[in-house]
Amino acid sequence: MRRVLFLAWAEALHVVRDRATLAQVLVVPVVQLLVLSNAATFLIRDTPTYVVDLDRTTASRALVTRFAASRHFRVDGASASLDLANDALLRGDVTMVLTIPRDFERGLVRAGAAPIELAVNAEKGSAAGIVQAYASAIVSSFADELDRRNGEGVSRASIDIRARNWYNPALNYTHYMVPGILVALVTLIGTLLTAQNIAREKELGTLDQLNVTPITRGQFIAGKLLPFWVLGLVDLAIGLLVGRLVFGIPMRGSIVLLFGCAAIYLVTALAIGLWISTLVETQQQAMFVTFFVMNVYLLMSGLFTPVDSMAPWVQVVSQANPVRHFVTISRAILVKGAGLREIARPLATLIAFSVVTLTLAIRQYSKRTA
Repeated sequence: MRRVLFLAWAEALHVVRDRATLAQVLVVPVVQLLVLSNAATFLIRDTPTYVVDLDRTTASRALVTRFAASRHFRVDGASASLDLANDALLRGDVTMVLTIPRDFERGLVRAGAAPIELAVNAEKGSAAGIVQAYASAIVSSFADELDRRNGEGVSRASIDIRARNWYNPALNYTHYMVPGILVALVTLIGTLLTAQNIAREKELGTLDQLNVTPITRGQFIAGKLLPFWVLGLVDLAIGLLVGRLVFGIPMRGSIVLLFGCAAIYLVTALAIGLWISTLVETQQQAMFVTFFVMNVYLLMSGLFTPVDSMAPWVQVVSQANPVRHFVTISRAILVKGAGLREIARPLATLIAFSVVTLTLAIRQYSKRTA
């Protein structure tokens, strides 16, 4: 253990003494966070929707069918339980809950008006407003169709939409973007520095010298990764502070839980950097490969474009993207106040990724440096 700590301390001193690296770790992420948080936007389609149909009549089923037939909504669940619907909304399985009350059809026939309720996950900020606009357009079109069906005794139909924005009532888009961008920056810094660090050892010719010392490969890997693991958590803390003070990001969930998940996730990010270092010989090569990998990861993480809007095959492939799962966790904890039970599935996926990627990286490293 002492050997690991000595090596880790040496790496930490190298980072502190290198002003360029120190700026890369502490200053660049803050600047990028401030810029990117105001530059991103997206388009919504195939919004996962949960239906609570308490009326179960021809009119209510017709309305649900109209939502399901549109390109903007996808019915992923239906029941008569509001509790199940709210749980699905909290877990992030759905973005909107459509509730059709009892006597919906009777109200349309007798009074020409009936209410429905739209509960939208406003965690996504302005995207919630877009979802509401799509839903309102569908309901208005449905009401117009009823107006034209005078032969069935329905005229001047009016459906009263009562919308609620959950988790982000002000529809502040930065509340959605900042947690995701922060994850991306922590990932980039951790992965890039790890890949460049061991590549630098190869360039200087000190890697072979370290391999003939009494230190084991496991101790070497631990000593190399530990400083950057700590730096990743420090970056996260700085980013959260900036997000809170500058953008007013809510922190409704447990910060301890968030850092615990980040500690697990950083093992994956650093292991990916270690794996990249086994494939390259120079720091320049490590930088290019890292940016290529990160571009793919970020585009498929749901950071800029919601996963719901991606092609079906891309949604399946993105399950193999650890960035996607930690972005989901960070947004759920900070914006929605989710607990361990609500994030259990993405957290279990991250743990599996950590074990697999670290094992593969160590084996590949040993193979290349033996």
